[in-house]
Amino acid sequence: MQAKDSALLAVDYALDKKGFDLKLLKVSELSSLTDYLLLVSGRSDRQVQAIAENIKLELKKKHQLLPLAVEGMDQGRWVLLDYGEIMVHVFQEPVREFYDLEGLWSEAPEVALERTSTE
Repeated sequence: MQAKDSALLAVDYALDKKGFDLKLLKVSELSSLTDYLLLVSGRSDRQVQAIAENIKLELKKKHQLLPLAVEGMDQGRWVLLDYGEIMVHVFQEPVREFYDLEGLWSEAPEVALERTSTE
């Protein structure tokens, strides 16, 4: 599966748990670390955890994709799911605003998002 396809699946799985303000940035030309960054907001620690857990479980169950690393799940303020070619950041809004990854990666083109089928 292509990195963009995996990232778009993660978008759908985040939306399933009411993630909002989703932004998918293509950083492959700017970074050797990853190809895509998905930024998602949640309204509480539980919602952030639920969004991240849903992405992790659905990518594993339906597509046999396992994260290389998961950070921040216990606190639920900022969860990072690292899949190598894609990195998913799920934030509570104030944490997202404070760290401003959109500003850090302002040169990266944003991928247009349309909900796709998760079947």
